[in-house]
Amino acid sequence: MRLRLPAWTATLTSKAALFITVMCCALATLLGALVHVAVARQTVGNARDKALTKLDDVTRLYEAGDRLPPGAGVDPAGLPEPLRALAAVGRRGTLVADHDGRPTMWAAGPADGGRTIAAEVDYTQGARTIDGLDRAIAGSAVLAIGATLLVGAFAVTRVTRRLHQTATVARRIGAGDLAARVDDPRTKDPSRAQDEVATVAGALDTMAAKLQAKLESEQRFTADVAHELRTPLTGLHAAAELLPPGRPAELVRERVQTMRVLTEDLLEISRLDARREQVDLDCHPLGPLAERAVRATGTDTEVRVVRDVSVETDRRRLERVLGNLVANAHKHGRTPVVLTVDGPVLSVRDHGDGFPAYLVEHGPQRFRTEGGARGHGLGLTIAVGQAGVLGAGIAFANAEGGGAVATVTLPTSPCGEGGGAG
Repeated sequence: MRLRLPAWTATLTSKAALFITVMCCALATLLGALVHVAVARQTVGNARDKALTKLDDVTRLYEAGDRLPPGAGVDPAGLPEPLRALAAVGRRGTLVADHDGRPTMWAAGPADGGRTIAAEVDYTQGARTIDGLDRAIAGSAVLAIGATLLVGAFAVTRVTRRLHQTATVARRIGAGDLAARVDDPRTKDPSRAQDEVATVAGALDTMAAKLQAKLESEQRFTADVAHELRTPLTGLHAAAELLPPGRPAELVRERVQTMRVLTEDLLEISRLDARREQVDLDCHPLGPLAERAVRATGTDTEVRVVRDVSVETDRRRLERVLGNLVANAHKHGRTPVVLTVDGPVLSVRDHGDGFPAYLVEHGPQRFRTEGGARGHGLGLTIAVGQAGVLGAGIAFANAEGGGAVATVTLPTSPCGEGGGAG
């Protein structure tokens, strides 16, 4: 099984803190080891020199037949065996070992008769010096690591806070709020040095500004074109009504009506894109509202009320959403078409070939066609836009038994539930 680390370890702050801690520990260990080795070498060296000097004095006293001083003797008790072995081959040496419960520096050398002459020096102070140094190194390392972590966490948090702000603005832009900006003060002053975060923030603001300007230009163009088309289309419609009865007149009237509907749809989309729509909220039972929306389409659509509720919504906009979904189901699917009301969830299903894969994955796209077939036009785009104004969501899927399913999920409201199943 693969080991999964906690989610917090994926953050930049935790990674930076871990890196700082590891580097501080490594540096403190290296410096501590160097200082320990240097001081220990000096302390041991001083004790060794004292022990060897004492051994020289003891050796002269022994050779002169004088009495040996305390802490010296021939084959004394407690002499480490490595020194006895070293003296047996005619060599001198020193060694630190515990003797009578205290650290002792021993110095030993050969004597006559294969015996060993030795001298001892109290090493307690040297051992205390090294132990105290080790404790001081450990305490200093802990304090240094703690202080470095605090300073590093403060510095990293400032950077990550700016990164989070930039990411939040990017998500707002992705959600459609093109007016969102990071506005990093470092990008406002050209003479001020910019770090990488400021560079990214400035690039994001520049991209958002250009994208906003481009979309606003396209929205104005769409609205202007639609407005300009309304007047000639009105005149054309009046002229078409004056044509003598016949198939050519019917074709002209049909095309003029199609152009008028398309123009009105373009105007509606331009208003939705501008995000200036105002909702007229009121409590409405969904069952009767769904039936009224179906009657307005003039289609043969079954309405099934599984659970009726009253919701606070804009009736006109919700009827527009349901009407567009029903009309699209009849236009691009096959009968029977069923509109189901199940609480705040309404679904429209047909029994045709289902939605194209791109529509299920990415949602409706204006005038998009698939494989040379007729596209889904603007009806679904308007339905999604109007649902967004209502705070509702629309999901597009294909049913297991065949056919397309569009599901509208309305936000919860304080109106309470209405009648039962229909």
